[in-house]
Amino acid sequence: MAPRRFFQKSGDSQGPPLVAVDLVVFTVDEKRLQALLVQVKEGPFAGMWAFPGGLVPPEESLDEAAQRELRERTGVKNVYLEQLYTFGRPERDPAMRVVSVSYLALLPHRKVRLLHADKYAGIKWSPATALRSLAYDHNQVARLALQRLHAKLQYTNVAFSLLPSEFTLGELQEIYEIILQRTLDRRNFRKKILALGLLTPLKKVRRGAHRPASLYTFKEKRPMVVEML
Repeated sequence: MAPRRFFQKSGDSQGPPLVAVDLVVFTVDEKRLQALLVQVKEGPFAGMWAFPGGLVPPEESLDEAAQRELRERTGVKNVYLEQLYTFGRPERDPAMRVVSVSYLALLPHRKVRLLHADKYAGIKWSPATALRSLAYDHNQVARLALQRLHAKLQYTNVAFSLLPSEFTLGELQEIYEIILQRTLDRRNFRKKILALGLLTPLKKVRRGAHRPASLYTFKEKRPMVVEML
C-alpha cells in the first residue's frame, strides 16, 4: 500500500476508516506466473514487499483508483481488471485504520513497462507461487487471488489477457499448465479449445526450431463465461 496521504495523519487511528485499493497484478514470463511487488518505503512495514496500491482520493471511484494505480506502475490500461475482495481487519495496518479493496489484474508480459515511484523503495516481479512474508495482510490477498485465477481459467476465457494478440495453441496451453501447475493432454486440449469457437485462425505461422506453428487470435477480447476445461 502507498503512504497514507489523504484524510488522516500517520498514526491517527481515530475517525472513520480510510479506503484504499491494492492490486494483485499477474503476468506469465520465463514460464512462470509472476506477481508485481513493491517495496514499502516507510512505516511499520518499511523494507518489506507488498502489492502496489494506495488510498482512494475523494474525486475517484474505486475502479478509477485501481485503473490509475495499474497504469502508473505498468504503463498499461484497458486490460483485465476485476474487484477481488474487501479486507478490513482493524489490525491490518498498525499505522492507521484502513479498509482495502483488492483487485486482480492480468497482463501480457510484452506490454508491461515497470515504472518506479518515489513512494516505494523498489519494484519487481516475483514468482506468484513463492510469495512469503508480505506486508500488511497481503499473503492472504495473494492466496485469494491465486484461487480466483485458477477458478477463472476453468470457467471463463480470461487467458486472453495473459497472451499477445497473436499466439499458437501451444502457447495457450502453456499458460494453462503454468498457472494450474499440471500437464494437459495436448490433443484433448486443442480439440476442446477449437470446438468452443473462441479463436480465429490467422493466415500466417510462427517459424522456429520445429515445424511452423499456426497462429490464432481470440474473437472476443472481453470476459465470457465458458467451460474451458
